[in-house]
Amino acid sequence: MQIFHNGAMVKSMPISMGKDATPTHLGAHVISDKQANYTMDSCTYGVCPPDPKAYRSNEKWSERISNDGEFVHENPNSVSQQGSSNVSHGCINLNDANAQWFFQNMGLGDVVEVTNSGGPQLPVWDLYGDWSKSWTDWQAGSAIK
Repeated sequence: MQIFHNGAMVKSMPISMGKDATPTHLGAHVISDKQANYTMDSCTYGVCPPDPKAYRSNEKWSERISNDGEFVHENPNSVSQQGSSNVSHGCINLNDANAQWFFQNMGLGDVVEVTNSGGPQLPVWDLYGDWSKSWTDWQAGSAIK
């Protein structure tokens, strides 16, 4: 992950994104919520125990980037894969120090542009999808013409 401020890269950090079965969406995501501690629960989208794919875990430094459950957050279980392979359920995983830095320096309304994830485009209706539209397309949908 590369983080830019006013066009200049200020930090780079290894990440793990969604695995092949649950790839992270491509495109512009917008941070809409921040929680220092957040419970990730697959039951929220219908995958509940005793399903072997069910999970419930507490994650630190979580920032929501889509309504369908994509977050940027700390994940100690994926540290050895960060920077080399994608193993999450769609979230962007960081180690503790990088997740804490991201949490302290990125906030509500900041854009997270996802590339090279192997996933489909983030749907325009998922959170603030108008960031994925070109300025011309965005203006074409305006009530002021």
